[in-house]
Amino acid sequence: MPQPISEPPTRDVSPTRPATAAASLSDRTLRKVRRRILPVIIVMYLIAYLDRNNVGFARVGMEHTLGLNDAAYGLGAGIFFVGYVIMEIPSNAGMYRFGARKWMARILISWGILAVAMAFVVGESSFYILRFLLGAAEAGFFPAVLFYFTLWVPAAHRAGVLGLFVLAQPVANALGSPLSGLLLNLDGTLGLRGWQWMFIVEGIPAVILGVLAPRLLTDRPADARWLARDEREWLTRTMDAENAVKESTSRHPFLAGLKDRRAIAYGLMNLGMVCGIYGLGLWLPSIVGALGTFSNTQLGLLVMLPYAAAIPCVYYWSKRADRTGRRAWHASISMITAAVGLVGAGFLLAVHPILALAFLTIAAIGIYSAVAPFLAMPSAVFAGAAAAAGLGLVNSLGNIGGFVSPYIVGLIKTSTGNTQIALVFLAGCLALTGLIVYRYAHSRPEGNVSAATAPHPSR
Repeated sequence: MPQPISEPPTRDVSPTRPATAAASLSDRTLRKVRRRILPVIIVMYLIAYLDRNNVGFARVGMEHTLGLNDAAYGLGAGIFFVGYVIMEIPSNAGMYRFGARKWMARILISWGILAVAMAFVVGESSFYILRFLLGAAEAGFFPAVLFYFTLWVPAAHRAGVLGLFVLAQPVANALGSPLSGLLLNLDGTLGLRGWQWMFIVEGIPAVILGVLAPRLLTDRPADARWLARDEREWLTRTMDAENAVKESTSRHPFLAGLKDRRAIAYGLMNLGMVCGIYGLGLWLPSIVGALGTFSNTQLGLLVMLPYAAAIPCVYYWSKRADRTGRRAWHASISMITAAVGLVGAGFLLAVHPILALAFLTIAAIGIYSAVAPFLAMPSAVFAGAAAAAGLGLVNSLGNIGGFVSPYIVGLIKTSTGNTQIALVFLAGCLALTGLIVYRYAHSRPEGNVSAATAPHPSR
């Protein structure tokens, strides 16, 4: 009986192999990018955040030495953001013109010098002037980082990367709180007050890192000799293609970014979120101090707790926002959670200090978990010069809240002596902003990936 003729084995022409190879290349490339760029950026932001917020620990010492009351402290703490807002967009233009390495070095060195100079304020006027100049010097760093990520990280992966970057905020406060408390104990050493030592010791690292920045950073993927050739080519091609879709057709893309209504809308929402972040951050040492009588070291450790609890939550929530694509929902839920925490703390401060601290921890978790999914939305909208301008405007408008919030909290505390009212004010800002974020962004592609195929307004 004749045997059936067997068919020669066929080659696997399934598209899964090239798809798998492409996925492997992208994963490998982005893993290298995260390992090379993120640690440097995170340390930079950690130092920046420490230098802008450590004034919260200096408040009591400056009150005794310089006679600052709550309203004067609130104005000085907030005036930092006036300089920041004024110089934000010009600074981002400098970043686009001169590149990340040179411009971030300039920012780090100038703000480090001024952070050290804070040790030598002699009264209200010099306090206001140096806080203003410190804000002007640091202006542009945060939006420069957001813009930098638009050059290195595809939009689909950006919320997770932003989450790792934003971890610098609670980490800076978690590490900086006990450090600041310990430095305050140097009171009288070499004739300087403890708060003066705190400003000096915590300001110097910014100068050192600024000197090193040109060696540590790479401006664009095409210049990344630390990537293999295929990785460098894939990342350059991917980012160029992605940014080309979003580039403005205007002859003046930088101006187009400033005029874009989406930048204005996200900037105003950012203002509400920032009110909660800095209203809590700049006053938390004072709020915790009102729970009882503590030494400087004990106060630093207690203030550390809410921030330490926020760290794993920020990482998990930002990764979840990336995985689901529901950035608007994640940002909104976080802000409302923070509002609940602040209200609970406000009503429990005089009743049960431990529960009040627990609610402050909930507030810190909510506030910091909101940042990455929120900022991933405007950073997915713009590219190129329009991104430098648009993201600068988003951050500039947002940081108006950094002035308004501490100042209003200071006025409330000075006029009423009531911390509860101040916390309810901050909670109201966050709750309202959370609702607006969901209403505006949930149906938009940058806020909800599943909405990308639905018709939506471009502006």
